[in-house]
Order: sequence, then C-alpha cells, then structure tokens
Amino acid sequence: MPRALTFRSVWLELLRSRVAVRAGMRRRMASRDTALVAAGITFYGGIAVVPMLLLGLKVTAILLGTPTVLRYGEAIASLLPDPAGAPDAVRALFTAGTSIGWVGLLVAILPATFYGEGMRRALLVYSPHEETYIGWRGRILSLPVLVITPLLTVPVLVVGNALASIDGGPAGAAFRVWLGFVTVWLVLSVPLGWTFRVVAPIALSRLAVVVGTLTTASFVAGFLQGYVLFLAIPIDWSGPFGGLEPVGAAVATVLWLFLLHVVVLFGWVFTLECDRLVARRDRADVGAP
Repeated sequence: MPRALTFRSVWLELLRSRVAVRAGMRRRMASRDTALVAAGITFYGGIAVVPMLLLGLKVTAILLGTPTVLRYGEAIASLLPDPAGAPDAVRALFTAGTSIGWVGLLVAILPATFYGEGMRRALLVYSPHEETYIGWRGRILSLPVLVITPLLTVPVLVVGNALASIDGGPAGAAFRVWLGFVTVWLVLSVPLGWTFRVVAPIALSRLAVVVGTLTTASFVAGFLQGYVLFLAIPIDWSGPFGGLEPVGAAVATVLWLFLLHVVVLFGWVFTLECDRLVARRDRADVGAP
C-alpha cells in the first residue's frame, strides 16, 4: 500500500534530496530578478503595514481595553534600543492605533489589503501562468488575515509584556531572545501559511505548505531579531540625508523590510520544491505494486 506522507518523511526526503532541492531553487530563481521582486513587495508592504497594525491594535483595544494595550505597548517599547528612536515610534503607533476612530478604521482596510496584492503578484513570478484580476484576487483573499489580526496581536502583546518583566543578566537575556523568537515564529506562521496556501496563485499540497511555512517563518523571526540588534547600533542614519532623522530612520526600515521580503521569496521557492518532492513521492507510491 502507498506510504502515508508525514512532516517527518518530507524532511527526510528533503535531506536526501538536498542537492536536487538547491539545484531546483537556483533554477527557479536564476531567470528572475529576486531583488526587483522583493522591492515590489516592499512597496506594497510600505502601504499596508501601518494600516494593518492600526487595525489590529484598535480591535485588540476593544477586546482588552485601551489602558491594557497601552501598557503592553510601553512594555514592548522598553525592550527596544534607543539610538534609532524605536521606542518613541512604538509608543506613537500604539497611541494612534488605540485612538483611531471608526471612520479611520474603515478607511484603513483598503490600504491594508495591498499586501495581499503585492504578495500574489510576487509569488506569481516564480510560478507563472495566465491570470486576470491579480490585484483584486490578492486583496480579497488576504481579508481573512485582517480579521484574525487581533488574535495574532494578543499573544505578541502578552509575551512582550512578560519579557519586559524578566530580570537582566545573561540567562534572562537568553530566555528573552528564545521566547521572543518562538512567539514571533509561531505567530508569523499563520499569515505566512495562509499566503502560501490561499493567496498564492497556485495550489500546493498542505504538507509542503506546512514544511515551507514553518521553515520560512523561523528565518523571518530570526531576521526580525537581527533588526532589533541593527537598531541598537549607535550610528547616525540621517548622515547621508542631510541630517534629516525621519528620512534616515525610514530608509533604514525600508531596507530591512526589503531584505525580509528576499527571505520570504527564498522561502516560497523552497516551498515549491517541497511540493515537487511531495508530488514525486505520491506518483512513486501510486505506481508501486
């Protein structure tokens, strides 16, 4: 009888076929300008990220109460380094998110869906086929992510508040890094898995999406922790921009957002290779006596 594919069996197959997987990833990415594609997602993300965060914070404030969310925001701000002004930016974001009115909330929905459009257009580059209404398909299919955003925001706020209360020292710092990584990894796996499974222009096997999503989300979570370390570097980012601090901070953030999307694209191509291995295994099992 055909052998049932499991998460472990897919990973073992990936290890056995790692040379072929690397070759397949290089072949898929060789004829595409990944930097240009990542820059395109960054453009859409620049439009959508803040509205998405505002929606999540507002609904979370309705569920937990504005004072609680602001207190959590202050705890998260205290975890960030000062040189680049990250704590003040987080406080301003939490204040805007909890105080935004219903009209502003409704207006924010449209730009928040731009991320779905950008991701669908980008993922289509590595699995090309004819499709109409690409943008609208991506926006509509990304709406469920906006609905569950408050559910994803709550664990991040709760864990962030807990991390702020942990005592310092090497052991405490190591535990904060580990717990922060695991929390962000699991939270990001949900929207990333939805993107790879639903928003993506092609249908992949569930098992391939699980393997690819967990792998990609782990790299993205680690990359975000690297961004926190990057913010701690005492460098005047406004130097190349005539001393304009907001411009320097914005450019530094966009640069890291661009690099993050490069990681996501590599994860998508890796997921495509996982799906190819799963399909090959299925064909082999069907053909077996």
